[in-house]
Amino acid sequence: MSLRYESAGFTLIEAVVAIVVTGIVAAIVAVFIAGPIRSYVDTARRAELVSAADIALRRMSRDVRLALPNSLRTVTNGFEFVMTKAAGRYRDSGDGSTGGNVLSFTSAASTDFDVLGPMPALITGASGDFIVVYNLGPGFAPANAYDCSATPPGCNIARVASLPAATTVRLASNVFGAQTPPLPSPSSRFQVVADADKVIRYTCTGGVLTRQAACSLATPSVCPDAGVTLAGGGGVSAACTIDLTTTALARNAMLAVQLTLTDSIGGESVTLFEQIRVDNTP
Repeated sequence: MSLRYESAGFTLIEAVVAIVVTGIVAAIVAVFIAGPIRSYVDTARRAELVSAADIALRRMSRDVRLALPNSLRTVTNGFEFVMTKAAGRYRDSGDGSTGGNVLSFTSAASTDFDVLGPMPALITGASGDFIVVYNLGPGFAPANAYDCSATPPGCNIARVASLPAATTVRLASNVFGAQTPPLPSPSSRFQVVADADKVIRYTCTGGVLTRQAACSLATPSVCPDAGVTLAGGGGVSAACTIDLTTTALARNAMLAVQLTLTDSIGGESVTLFEQIRVDNTP
C-alpha cells in the first residue's frame, strides 16, 4: 500500500509541476503573441473603416457626376443636386431642319418635339420623367430647374406626357414656349431627370452620412423620408467637411469632400478625401 501511495504521490507532484511549467511557458509565449494579435485586430478594424468610407465616397462621386449642370448647391451639413439619367438633342428651327416637330420656344401650345439621334429612355404618365433645357441655375430665371413658380419668367423643366412616335416626345405642357425671355440651348441639348430621383441630397449630421432621393424641385427642397445611411452608425461616427468651388467661367465646379469615420469602441479613425469635378456646361 505504501508503494502505491508513493506512486500516487509522485504522480500528483508531476502533475503539479507540469501545470506550473505550462503556466510559465504560456505567460512567456503570451508576451510575444499579444502584440501581433492586437496589431491584427487593429488592422482589421482600420480596414473596415477605410472600406466603408471608400464605398460611401465612390457612391457620392458616381452620383455627382450625373448632376444636372449648374444644379449642385450646398445645404446645411451637406449638398444637393438635380440628378440626370440621360440626355439628347432636340430638333431646332435653326438647325436646317425642313420638317418634323421642333421644340418651340415661342408657342406654349406646341407640345411635341422630335429627338435627333437615339431616343433616351423615358417614363411617361402621371409619374413621368422630366425634360430640362439649358439649366443655368439659381439667379438665372427662367433657366433654373429648381424654380417654376413665376410665370413669367417661367422655367426650363417640363414633364413628359407620352411618346407618340419612335422619335417624338409629347410634353404635358410646353413651359419653354412661355419663358420670358426664351432661352433655348445653343447646342439644342436637353437632359432627362427621373421622377424617382429628382433632387438627391447628401447630409452628414448626427454622426451618420445619409443619402436622400426624390426631394422636391424647390428652394429649399423637401425630402420624402430620412433616406439611406451610407456611413456611420453601429458604433461608428461619421464627420464631413464639404467645400464647393465654382470656376470663374462657371463651366466647371469642384466638390471637395473629407469624410472621417471613427470607431467609438476601439478609438480608431480614418480620414479619406475626395475631389469631384462637376461639368456645368448646360
